[in-house]
Amino acid sequence: MPPGADPLSPPSPAIHIRQARLELAGRVLFDGLHLDVAAGRFCCLLGPSGVGKTTLLRLVGGLTPPQGQTRIQAGDGLPLAGRIAWMSQQDLLLPWASVLDNVMIGVRLRGGRPDSAARERALGLLQQVGLADRVGDRPAALSGGMRQRVALARTLFEDRPIVLMDEPFSALDALTRLRLGELAARLLAGRTVLMVTHDPMEALRLGHQVLVLTGLPASLSAPIIPPDDPPRPPDLPELLHLQGRLLAELAREVGP
Repeated sequence: MPPGADPLSPPSPAIHIRQARLELAGRVLFDGLHLDVAAGRFCCLLGPSGVGKTTLLRLVGGLTPPQGQTRIQAGDGLPLAGRIAWMSQQDLLLPWASVLDNVMIGVRLRGGRPDSAARERALGLLQQVGLADRVGDRPAALSGGMRQRVALARTLFEDRPIVLMDEPFSALDALTRLRLGELAARLLAGRTVLMVTHDPMEALRLGHQVLVLTGLPASLSAPIIPPDDPPRPPDLPELLHLQGRLLAELAREVGP
């Protein structure tokens, strides 16, 4: 875990999804789907638009009710509820609140008031994401990349062992996306992370394993395990080879 990150107690658990089924508007997105995310690992999920990636993420997060015999369990046998942080494609910052207050907003949403310890922790996280000099600014004064860094600090402030990320960097330019991905990989080390992305290279750079969701009803590919630990350099020859393989697989699914 990177220096200054909050210790996790208890450790991040694995996530086990069994017999997942979801039907929306008479269309079966997936049925009998199995997925394992290893404890303390970063798992990236790819697939064509509309295949059900975000829906699967929402199912894990408890935002979409399970159907059929769907079972979603933590590897330690404890409930998942209350142990998940969510980071979405939109930063969802409150425009009238300062950067610091946006990071601590979860405390207020739960009916509390941030104390000095919470404030100190939030300031430490903002320093880690490079925004120590912008704590009093409103979101309108920030660039898109800065706003997503605030969202990342807010996610970390929740100090949950499981983090679900739905294309959190896709609205950013390529260089900002690259840098924020590296930052997220470092700051989320030790957490159990499931991230949806449309970018094969992003998945290969950040994930301990990469899965592709395709078909209707959708099924998962065998996991791809990139070499070394994330974040990986984008010019690593092995990654370039795997990127071509992933793009070819996705292109076959989408068709001409």
